[in-house]
Amino acid sequence: MKVSLLMHTGRSATIELNDGGIYYTREKYEVWINGKFVMTSGTVITNLFGLKPDTEYNLRVIGSESRIEAGQLWFRTKKESFTLNVREFGAKGDGIWNDTSYIQAAILACPEDGRVLIPKGTYRITSLFLKSRINLELAKDAVLSAVTEREQYPVFPGIVESYDEQSELCLGTWEGNPLKMFAGILNGIGVKNIVVYGEGVIDGNASFENWWKDAKVMKTAFRPRLLFLSGCSDVRVQGLLFTNSPSWTIHPYFSKRLTFLGSQIINPQDSPNTDGIDPESCENVTIAGVHFSLGDDCIALKSGKIYMGSKYKTPSSKILIRQCLMENGHGAVTVGSEMAAGVKNVKVKECMFLNTDRGLRVKTRRGRGKDAVLDKIVFEDIKMDHVKTPFVVNAFYFCDPDGKSFYVQSREVLPVDERTPQIKKLVFSNISCDNCHIAGAHIQGLPERKIEHLEMRNIRMRYAPQAVSGMPAMADGIEAVSKKGIVISNVDRLILKNIDIEGQEGEPFELANVLNLEGDIKECR
Repeated sequence: MKVSLLMHTGRSATIELNDGGIYYTREKYEVWINGKFVMTSGTVITNLFGLKPDTEYNLRVIGSESRIEAGQLWFRTKKESFTLNVREFGAKGDGIWNDTSYIQAAILACPEDGRVLIPKGTYRITSLFLKSRINLELAKDAVLSAVTEREQYPVFPGIVESYDEQSELCLGTWEGNPLKMFAGILNGIGVKNIVVYGEGVIDGNASFENWWKDAKVMKTAFRPRLLFLSGCSDVRVQGLLFTNSPSWTIHPYFSKRLTFLGSQIINPQDSPNTDGIDPESCENVTIAGVHFSLGDDCIALKSGKIYMGSKYKTPSSKILIRQCLMENGHGAVTVGSEMAAGVKNVKVKECMFLNTDRGLRVKTRRGRGKDAVLDKIVFEDIKMDHVKTPFVVNAFYFCDPDGKSFYVQSREVLPVDERTPQIKKLVFSNISCDNCHIAGAHIQGLPERKIEHLEMRNIRMRYAPQAVSGMPAMADGIEAVSKKGIVISNVDRLILKNIDIEGQEGEPFELANVLNLEGDIKECR
C-alpha cells in the first residue's frame, strides 16, 4: 500500500491510495487528519475538502477491516489571499433568480491567489468566464444550474480575422471545425493558473426538449459545453459532478498542462454527443480517478478535422489517463476521428471499462491528411466487462458527407499523398475482457499505408454466454457478427504474445496482409 499526495490547494487535497486496485481500492480505508476521523474511502483517487489555508496536516490511512495503518504523509496547504463569497455580491442561490452577473462580478473582482466561494444553493446561470490565478470552489450542495434558452447565451464566432488580415482568432468550434458555437456554461479563454474544485454540481439541464432536440442541426450556433477551455494553461479540475451537458461535457482546446482529478461526468445513456472529456490539440493532460457514464465516448482525443489540423499542426500529445471508471457510452477511450494534426504519446493504464460499445477505439480515414499521425499510443493494465468489442482500430471510419465514398472506403491500394493519414505504434498489454459480445478485436489499417507496429501482449478474452450481435466497426463492408475472434489486416509488424481467447465462434484469428508476425496463436481456444 502506498499513500501519495497528488495535488492540494488552500482548501482541498487529492490523495492516491494505491493498494493494487483499479479505480476501487481492494479494501476500504479510513482517512484521519490531525488525529480526527474525516471519511471512509473506497476509491484509489480520493479528494479531501474543508481544509484551511496555510496549515500543516498529518494524514493517516487505516484499513477499515484490518485496522492496520496503510500509510501516512504530511503536507501544508497553500496560502490564500482572500475569499469572495458570491452571496455577498448579490447571488441568491434560490433556483429562480438568474445569478450570472453576481457570480461573474465576484470572479472579476477576485485578487490573485484568492478564492471565489459558491456556497450551498442552486444558482441559475448562463455563461460564466474564469480569470487567471484564482480558485473557484463549488461547496457541497452548491449547484450551477444552466438556463436552457438559447437566446440568453453569447455566441463565439468561428473565425475572426485580424485587422491586417495576417492572422485569425478561432473562438467557436464544432467537431473539429471553426464554427459558431454558444459559449460554454463555464469558460476559460486564455487563462492560466486556476483551480475549479469542490463537492458541488455543474448541471447543464439539457434534455430532448431543449439542447438535445434536433441535435445535429445548428440553431443560431452549435451547442455549448459544460466546461470549455481555449488557449489555457495550468488548469486543474478537482472533484465536482458534471451532468446533463448540452454537448461535449469538458472540452479543452489548444491548451497545456491540464489536470482532472476525482470528478464525475454523468449524462443519460441516450444523450447525443455528450462525450466526457475531449482534449483537442492539447499537451500534457492528466485524467485520473474520473467516473464517466454518458451517451457517447467517455474520452476522445482529437486535433481538428482538416482545416485546424493542417493549418495549426498542433497534435494532442503527452496524455496520461489512469485509475478511471468508464461506463456506458460508445467508446471508453477513443483516438479520433477529428485528428488531422495527429495524436501521440498517450498512455491509458489501470482503468475499468463497463458496458461500453467499444473499449479502446482508434478512428481515422483517408482525407485526414499527412499530419494525421497516430504514434506511441499505449493501453495497459485494464479490466473490461460487457464491452461489446474491446479493441477497434478503424482506418475506414465513415464519418462526414464523403465518408461512404470510394476514396474513403476502398480496400484497394490507393496512392499515398498529402491526404493519407498514418498509424505508427500501438501497444495493448495486460488487459482482461470478460463478457465480450460482438468481437474481441477488429483492427484494419490502410492497404497503402499499413499500421507500422501493433503489439498485443497478455490479453485475456471471454465471451458472454448470450452475446449480442452487431457491427464491430463503423465502416462499409463489415457484417454484423457475434463472438467473433480477432480480425487484423494491413499491419507491417504484428506482435502477439499470451493471447487467451475462450468462447468465440469460428477461428480465433483472421490475419490478412501482415508482413512480420511474431507470436503464437495456438494459446487460443
